[in-house]
Amino acid sequence: MTKKGILNLLSHHHSNDDNDHHDSHHDHHHHHRFLSMLLPRHHHTQDHLDHNHKVHNHDHAVDDDDHQHRHGMKSILSHLHLHLHPHHHRHHHRHHHDDLTTEQSVSATVMEENINVAEPIVLKWDDNTSPYAKITWLFSDDRAEAHQFLRAVAELQAAMLFFVSSEHGGASVSRSHSLARAQTLMQTAMRRLEREFYQILSANRDRLDPESISTQSSNSSVSVASDGGDDADEELRAAGDFISEVENTSALAMTDLRDIADAMISAGYGKECVQIYRVIRKSIVDEGLYRLGFENHAPNQIQKLEWEALDLKIRSWTSVAKVAVKTLFSGERILCDHVFGGSEPIRESCFADVARDAAVQFLGFAESVTRTKRSPEKLFRMLELYDTISDLCSDIATIFSFESTAAVRSQAITSLQKLSETTRSTLNDFESTIQKDASKIPPPGAGIHPLTSSATIYITSLADYEAPLAEILEEGAIQTQTSAFYSDGTVSSPSTASFSSNEGIRSTMAARLARLLLVLICKLDSKAGIYKEGSMTYLFLANNLWFISRKVKESKLGFILGEEWVAQQAATARQHAGNYQRAAWGRTTAVAAAAEGVAGAEEAWEKVRAFNVAFEETMRSQGECVIADAELREEVRASIAGSIVPGYRILYDKCCEAREPAMSVARYYSPDDVWIRVSGLFENLTGLGHGSFKVSPRAR
Repeated sequence: MTKKGILNLLSHHHSNDDNDHHDSHHDHHHHHRFLSMLLPRHHHTQDHLDHNHKVHNHDHAVDDDDHQHRHGMKSILSHLHLHLHPHHHRHHHRHHHDDLTTEQSVSATVMEENINVAEPIVLKWDDNTSPYAKITWLFSDDRAEAHQFLRAVAELQAAMLFFVSSEHGGASVSRSHSLARAQTLMQTAMRRLEREFYQILSANRDRLDPESISTQSSNSSVSVASDGGDDADEELRAAGDFISEVENTSALAMTDLRDIADAMISAGYGKECVQIYRVIRKSIVDEGLYRLGFENHAPNQIQKLEWEALDLKIRSWTSVAKVAVKTLFSGERILCDHVFGGSEPIRESCFADVARDAAVQFLGFAESVTRTKRSPEKLFRMLELYDTISDLCSDIATIFSFESTAAVRSQAITSLQKLSETTRSTLNDFESTIQKDASKIPPPGAGIHPLTSSATIYITSLADYEAPLAEILEEGAIQTQTSAFYSDGTVSSPSTASFSSNEGIRSTMAARLARLLLVLICKLDSKAGIYKEGSMTYLFLANNLWFISRKVKESKLGFILGEEWVAQQAATARQHAGNYQRAAWGRTTAVAAAAEGVAGAEEAWEKVRAFNVAFEETMRSQGECVIADAELREEVRASIAGSIVPGYRILYDKCCEAREPAMSVARYYSPDDVWIRVSGLFENLTGLGHGSFKVSPRAR
């Protein structure tokens, strides 16, 4: 029932008072129109009512439910059923006509008395005539009186329902007068309830914040255990009492809002109630997002941001997304469901108006990020965005389950799809960058190439995002994600459900990352040709392959690729190290290896001199060489020393035993000197490269 509809109807009634006997059929028709405004839609007379009475057309959900009574009113209507439908009895029992007329007269008297009782209660809170009503709030002073006020509203509505029937209430003039009086009081009551509704929402902004509401929904009560009387326990009790007081206050406010909403919707004033709610709660949602650090930027503004600024915004978004969805939007849904729990269409449309646009904008941030220029360093943030939204899929599907909030679910899906596409494209770009690397400057000492260090760290870091990356790389992952929003069963996040049981997804990711490493290794093979000496080529490959195998082994990627892959790369690196040793130290090793065949002292002296010359030349040529990894460095040192020191010791000892004055061993390296010199090799760590691929730390 709407105010305009009632006023139009009352005007019609007054005009018909002068023509009551000439237009009885017309009057009867309009009485049925008014009944259609008051009766619940499920009433058994509805098939005979005219539904073309709606005055407001901009919100069908509210229009429909403005004509439904709260549960208490239904019992009143049931009680009045006999009086509302006497014509069924009149057709078959005309001899009871006088008795029915008497009953109608008694009922009309009761209804008049109900109006008389309701009148002072309503007028007391009319701020147009009562100074008291201007400075006092009905629902904050006397709760018993507030409930009395709501009962008065119900009585007025029952009286209006009674008098609007053409079969009841006596003469048309008397009936119209009673109806007009009840309507005037109803309008006054509705104005008061509007003010009270606004006051409760405004005064309890802090207590009805989504965080408090969502917390209360999961914790029905707060208790603080204490078995002592010390200060700490007193503080705990005080804190518990304060929390309980806040929760009780907000729970009371929610109850009052529900009672007022039920009364206003039942009386046909749902639009006024909903409008107040929408304006206030939408501002709270917008303010909540702002306090979380979210600012709604247009996509073109996002594209203009420098990476450092955008990086900060992405990290901020991922850090607050869980709070925004599980607390802000969830709390708002809980409150809306409670306040408008008596009307499914109204609570749906109201929640959509309050939260839909804000949620779409919030989730649309991720899509806006994907429209910026792609670069390798952005990939990790893309994965974090994907992971965050994916984890919240179940909550988004539950909170925004209404058809009117489908845009929110759609935006979440779109963001996931765009993030997925951007991730795959960025990986392809990264692979292409490796293949096209054109640097010609060899690392000093055949050490770690900058491309090796940056690309390997980049690839191994991707393994830290195993769940989102695996979903993205697995064909059909987005379809699985999409079904989570529209399935009739329990909604679950693929990142925690399907992924854990699907080894195929992991193998897909393993193959993709292994391919990136293979591309890198092939590129390093081509770069090894930069060195003119074959020994340096081998050492370069040994260094870089060992670096890759170690980094993979030490990261989560080692678990993904498996021990066999790591062992194979390490074995290849050792093979290159062996080739380096033979190429660089072959001449020195050959002299030392001939020690067993030396017979006399003179030959021994020749071999010692030849060894020292070869050793000195090798030390000069290899003195700047680098082996970056300590383990591999020790292995190569031990292998070199093992191949030359034992043989040289034999030669050196034979020279010492000869004791020829003309020959002094002091002029040559002793075996221990050789060992010490070898032990100092490969320490030049200036050959450690640093590449251009940046890895951003995780935001959470």
